[in-house]
Amino acid sequence: MGSVPAGEDGTTLHEQVIQTSVVLDGDDIARARHLATGFLTRVQVECGLLVSQRAIDLTQLVVSELVTNARKYAPGRALLDLSVTGDTVEIAVWDSAPVLPVARAADADRVGQHGLEIVMAAVQNFEVRREDIGKRVTAHIALADDPNDILA
Repeated sequence: MGSVPAGEDGTTLHEQVIQTSVVLDGDDIARARHLATGFLTRVQVECGLLVSQRAIDLTQLVVSELVTNARKYAPGRALLDLSVTGDTVEIAVWDSAPVLPVARAADADRVGQHGLEIVMAAVQNFEVRREDIGKRVTAHIALADDPNDILA
């Protein structure tokens, strides 16, 4: 089966891999969160996959944190990729900065800069890797980890 358009934003369905990507240019954090919510809603409605409200909430949080970091610490554009394979959503954010982010040690007196710690605690898997230009930060979240919390 070839790629079949499943959404106006370029979402495609290809052998059980559903994906969408967007180039972020400027202060697009709210746009990225809305894209993630719309993407997961389409995954449930159009593809019949179970998606919990918790998965949507965590995906919005992770997208917000990763895109915020990309916009704050890297010059130029960023790229947000969302994909679903099986029962997991993958969130990947590419930016042009080669410096890899590092979660800081817990400090109750520190104000701010807790985003990476929160992301790492909320996701099933977290990876950062350098690319030819910049880096890619990737996180995975279960779509339906609580069968009682599925969207109606």
